[in-house]
Amino acid sequence: MGEALKRSPDWTGLGFLFLFFSLSQESYYQPRALEKHADSILALASVLWSISYYSSPLAFFYLYRKGYLCMSKVVPFSHYAGTLLLLLAGVACLRGIGRWTNPHYIQFITILEETHRNNSPENKKQLSTYNFDFKSWPVDFHWKEPSSWKDTQHGLSHKGVSLLRTEPLHRGTADNFLNRVKKLPCQIASYLVAHTLGRRMLYPGSVYLLQKALMPMLLQGQARLVEEFNGRRAKLVACDGNEIDTMFIDRRGMSESQGQKLVICCEGNAGFYEVGCLSTPLEAGYSVLGWNHPGFAGSTGVPFPQNEANAMDVVIQYAIHRLNFQPQDIILYAWSIGGFTATWAAMSYPDISALILDASFDDLIPLALKVMPDSWKTLVTRTVRQHLNLNNAEQLCRYQGPVLLIRRTKDEIITTTVPDDIMSNRGNNLLLKLLQHRYPKIMGEESLRVVRQWLEASSQLEEASVYSRWEVDEDWCVSVLRSYQTEHGGDFPWSVGDDISEDGQRQLALFLARKHLHNFEATHCTPLPPHEFQIPWKL
Repeated sequence: MGEALKRSPDWTGLGFLFLFFSLSQESYYQPRALEKHADSILALASVLWSISYYSSPLAFFYLYRKGYLCMSKVVPFSHYAGTLLLLLAGVACLRGIGRWTNPHYIQFITILEETHRNNSPENKKQLSTYNFDFKSWPVDFHWKEPSSWKDTQHGLSHKGVSLLRTEPLHRGTADNFLNRVKKLPCQIASYLVAHTLGRRMLYPGSVYLLQKALMPMLLQGQARLVEEFNGRRAKLVACDGNEIDTMFIDRRGMSESQGQKLVICCEGNAGFYEVGCLSTPLEAGYSVLGWNHPGFAGSTGVPFPQNEANAMDVVIQYAIHRLNFQPQDIILYAWSIGGFTATWAAMSYPDISALILDASFDDLIPLALKVMPDSWKTLVTRTVRQHLNLNNAEQLCRYQGPVLLIRRTKDEIITTTVPDDIMSNRGNNLLLKLLQHRYPKIMGEESLRVVRQWLEASSQLEEASVYSRWEVDEDWCVSVLRSYQTEHGGDFPWSVGDDISEDGQRQLALFLARKHLHNFEATHCTPLPPHEFQIPWKL
């Protein structure tokens, strides 16, 4: 566990982050004095560089106002900067010397080089006792490895997998070259907002300083998965070239039947598989596969929607073609913003067994508008649609399989007003859009009104009260739905309910709402207990 993991310097002279967690808990990597002190200097320089990078716009503005951005001032400053870089390079060389005189480090390098030459299970097992800069980890799976049937299936190319795009506005005669030029400043502004402030607000886990602060916790979590659960770390290369850091725990050899199912976990915007939602299905006895967003911990890249979907695709392919799970044995479990990649995978791989969305939302725009000034509404809407379009509900409606939504009754993140206003929880909109798509004849105005009454319930007692008030006959509901399924098949949308009374439609609507959404009385970031992890209802 955590005690068995010893942190060492972030970079060696050769660019390695080298850690060693010993299964015996008796031997640790001990950096020598030269390496230890050199690393302290470089670690401080790394943090200061990160701070200066994020504060550079303000710094440039201040220097400009003070008149320091002129040749007479810049040239001496460049000399100081060059001298500092030479000194840091010398410190890095000293640390490299310290490492190369350490027998533990020489042993690690020998194992690493041997694994690169021969990526056998035995060598990989030895290498897994070390944690080092993930860039040097051998590639375990490449997106080109599976057979080419998926290329035509998803339009896969070096540019990436297919995403649902927003419909362009109708282009009339007024949409000429001049109008396009007029729109150019707005498009440039949207691009700049998305690639600077927007992406970091949406995925704070990709910010270096936050990762630096969380590193001890992440290393402890990774050590726990490897030591206690025999976790297998792997590097996957997506079609855009990003390297995705994954962790697989195999429970197929256990006595529990749920170990035959693989749960692929999609983390939140500041979540990592080392300490994230992966622990819930793991403790429930399932085989699990966790992965980190592009730009998170060992994964490279930046977490834009296209890169996210590319990463999700190679994770699915890895599960099917290397871990040998059939799509029918795979469950997708997503927390919060992970709902985007989970719904994309469910839409793109329709044979997936089931989909569980915990504390997720239907669309990003209402949540983005909540935290931004009203005067930015047009810019925010355009930026989200063009660059950060997390259209979960639209993707979810393309999936035909079983779905379970978990709504946090005290959620403070995906509500658009205050946490106590449960009707502003965007999980409600996700449920209603799903039911309206799948059962349009049932979900009329009266049925929507009744379901909204049920959604207003913030406790199990209130929920049961609304349910009993309308005297829902569950046996009758099941018989109606099964009769339709037998006669017409299971592909959505269904036309069931067209010849049913208004009272019957209300009962079916409440029955379906209860089967597709479960309440969990907790805040957004409270870990989901294993007993709350349930397989979605299937007729």
